[in-house]
Amino acid sequence: MISVETTLTAVGIIGNIISLMLYLSPMPTFVQIWKKGSVGQFSSVPYLATLLNCMLWVVYALPMVHPHSMLVLTINGSGALIELTFVFLFIFYSEGKQRFKVIVMLLVEFAFVACIAIFILTLAHTVAARSLIVGSICVFFGTLMYAAPLSVMKLVITTKSVEFMPFSLSLAAFANGICWTIYALIRFDLFITIPNSLGMLFGLAQLILYATFYKSTQRQIEARKVQREMGLADGEVVVVIQDSQLQ
Repeated sequence: MISVETTLTAVGIIGNIISLMLYLSPMPTFVQIWKKGSVGQFSSVPYLATLLNCMLWVVYALPMVHPHSMLVLTINGSGALIELTFVFLFIFYSEGKQRFKVIVMLLVEFAFVACIAIFILTLAHTVAARSLIVGSICVFFGTLMYAAPLSVMKLVITTKSVEFMPFSLSLAAFANGICWTIYALIRFDLFITIPNSLGMLFGLAQLILYATFYKSTQRQIEARKVQREMGLADGEVVVVIQDSQLQ
């Protein structure tokens, strides 16, 4: 018979793999940003929110805060490095006020996490107290991380286009929420259960929106392509007319 600990480890490893896919899922978006040389209408909020979430969970999973959380520590440490890379790329390809805003938000996040770590390690003298404090903070900001795409979802509903809501990110968020919810229920860790169950619901909502507006998105992209081609054709006609007048 498979023990609970073995099941927990297996689910945790699967969760790590899916989480890694989630953290890497914005790669196509940043390839697109790199090709255009601009962030366009893409938002930095999901990446900043995910970075903050990862850093807080790293603090939560530290042995002196919540022992026996190595799987949580490894994946969130990796996630923090990946998301930090994305944020740096976003800063590089943004301009003016947008760039300044992202830099300020990044510095605020670093300062906030550092203050929490110092506070709980110096003023909270038991593991239970540290877990409660950091776990509660993680629930709040973990929920914000999964709710961050709400702004993008609003844009999707308004424009009837999923162009700026990557499918890979939505799918990975949904799968990640399912896996870590199962992990948390096996371990009876309420702090992990709450944000990940919400993440599962938000991920499902994004997938529903994607299915709903996929066809209208393709029509809009095709319409823009036709407009660009017609604009080029009109320009060629003008050049021909001007040449004929010079003769």
